Order: sequence, then C-alpha cells, then structure tokens
Amino acid sequence: MKAMLLAAGRGERLRPYTDHTPKPLLQAGGHTLAHWQLQRLAQAGAQEVVINTSWLGQQLPAALGDGSTWGLRIAYSPEPWPALETGGGIFNALPLLGDAPFLLVNGDVYTDIDYSTLSLQPGELARLVLVPNPAHHPQGDFELGGGRYTYSGVAVIDPRLFAGCSAGRFALAPLLFAARDAGQLGLQLHSGYWLDVGTPERLSQLDAYLRLCDHRADGTGQADG
Repeated sequence: MKAMLLAAGRGERLRPYTDHTPKPLLQAGGHTLAHWQLQRLAQAGAQEVVINTSWLGQQLPAALGDGSTWGLRIAYSPEPWPALETGGGIFNALPLLGDAPFLLVNGDVYTDIDYSTLSLQPGELARLVLVPNPAHHPQGDFELGGGRYTYSGVAVIDPRLFAGCSAGRFALAPLLFAARDAGQLGLQLHSGYWLDVGTPERLSQLDAYLRLCDHRADGTGQADG
C-alpha cells in the first residue's frame, strides 16, 4: 500500500515557529515530525510515500530527499499557496497514488498506531482511525459504539471516494460524511499514544515524551513509544 503524508498546511497556531519552517519539519525528540511518520510508515512495510507541499514547500524535498534514509521512495505533490485543503490536496496527488487504496497520515501528528494493521473492509471507501477526544477537541468528530471520538488524522482511502470531484480547493470532511451516510465509511478506535502537535505547548509535550522514550529504550536508541 502506498501512503500519503499531508504536509502542505501553514500551521497558524504554531507561529512563530512556522513562519520560517513548515510544520512537518519542526523537531521533537531530536528529529522532525516528518521523520517520525516516515519511520513508522517504513516499519509498517510501506515503500512509496507521496508528500504534498505548499507553505515553504521547497524545504521539504531539501530536508527529506528521496526517502532513502528510511528505505522509502518519496514523490512530492506541489500545490500553490494557499494550499488546496485536504480534499483538494489528495485529489491533486491521485495521479501519483494510483488506483489502489492508500494510507493517509497527517504530517503533524505523532502516534503509535500500527499502520500495517489498517485496511479497508468490503464496501468501504474510507476507514478512519479514531482516538479518545483530547482536551482541545472535546466534541469529537464521529460516533462509534455509542461514543463520540476524534479523527486521528490516520485513514485508509479508496481513490473512488473522489469520484465526481474536480481540481481545486476543497475539504475532505464532506466526502467522509457522505461516505458515512452511504454506509461506506469504516471506523475503528485506537487507545494508545496519539498527539496532534498543533501548538508550541504540544510540541514541547511531544519532545519531552520522546526523550523519555529514548531514555527507556533497550539500547537501540529508538523511541519505544
């Protein structure tokens, strides 16, 4: 399965850090946020990753290269600024992603979700991983098993979800809600570690967590969290 790393956004809440550095290149635990996601993807068996770029987008290929550091092949999907939003950005990258379902991950989250376990079930156009609602998003996004939970920014997407769409700026959420209403959206809950790195405070929180994990590591120097 190919993967797409969403990396085009401005990161307004992370200013002034993002005035000069795209959000996925901010560092925590001695590495960039993009590094941690690419490492997870490689560990899960991914071989090809598409990264969309817009805000300070030229910095991402310069920093991440062709993906060989992680044993991956990276292709870049450039967008104008303002970026095309999540839906438009994915649609723009579909020629690079192909016709098969692909893994979608946000470039500004850190999680211990095992990407290798994720797949679509019959009849699904998308499957989202949900997490317990964080303090900054108590209302949640989707109903599951009698509770309401937050979309983690990790999903498996069938390109047919975008049937009928046209190039341009548009959000992903309406397509997901339409799939839900049509009985074509799968949901599953992850109860492990997950953090949306959306503010300087949460970036510091992740940095502390990763350094603690590294301290506890079994001699490999890799975070175990």
